Amino acid sequence: MQFTTKIPISKSNNPIDYNSKILSLGSCFTENIGAKFQYYKFQTTTNPFGIIFNVVSIEKLVNRIVNGIQFTEKDVFYHNDLWHCYEVHSELSNPNKEVFLKRLNSIVAFLSHQILESTHVIITLGTSWVYRNIDSGEIVANCHKVPQKQFTKELLLVETIEKSITNIVALVHQINKGVKFIFTVSPVRHIKDGFVENTISKAHLISAIHKIINYQPSTINYFPSYEILLDELRDYRFYAEDMLHPNQVAIDYIWQRFKESVIFEEVFQTMDEIEAIQKALAHRPFNPNSESHKKFLMNLHKKIQLLQDQFPFVQF
Repeated sequence: MQFTTKIPISKSNNPIDYNSKILSLGSCFTENIGAKFQYYKFQTTTNPFGIIFNVVSIEKLVNRIVNGIQFTEKDVFYHNDLWHCYEVHSELSNPNKEVFLKRLNSIVAFLSHQILESTHVIITLGTSWVYRNIDSGEIVANCHKVPQKQFTKELLLVETIEKSITNIVALVHQINKGVKFIFTVSPVRHIKDGFVENTISKAHLISAIHKIINYQPSTINYFPSYEILLDELRDYRFYAEDMLHPNQVAIDYIWQRFKESVIFEEVFQTMDEIEAIQKALAHRPFNPNSESHKKFLMNLHKKIQLLQDQFPFVQF
């Protein structure tokens, strides 16, 4: 008997291997997948500007990266003892304006180089609901706890999302025509917007992505992380305590489905070797001075060295 409705996922025509260079941007689910890539020592960069939930803000940052547009004083503001920028997450905010701007521009410079070498860009969209700053008229990535009265809330139309996705792909292809895109919709429910409103929001994202895929099937793939959690797992035992975010079991399962569909099968053995090394490194010996532990460390060092001879970028 089958107790789940397993979602069929086609194999990617452009699979990821250890020669791939991956840039991941978007919502908090990007962090979950990015952490997996890092654990298995892929060449990956995840959310250098912090978590970004909406596609318009991602497009704005990609435009900065591709065109080398630096952040200036007009892009930052002071609030609650910190300097903030409406284009990035609060985790980057800083009490020193000069230090803050320098860091933002160093990320732009880093990503300008990174995107030239990227083989895959993975973008996870979180919501169609956005906040627009009344003074500037611009959609913000983060409100930084500025009073609500300074913003209006709106739902992005499917056409607006579609246009932003198209612009993101076109901007990256201006400088790197070989990049392949993987889009996914975060399975995290934004119920602060309302239950029905969250459903509408996700529907707009999914509709827009699939419209683009119809035009560019060789460039853009869709990975159904949203559908896996809501339809295949479909049980609150796969949620964290807030009943909104996937728990570690769900994240591990979605990663397994991602691995099966997007990662080149020939590197599975390397991934297993790396996982074995990671578990060995996390091992805490009862007696670190024993001969058996010294032998264990020697063998572990040999395994790491063999792996690094094959993949010099791998560091533990």
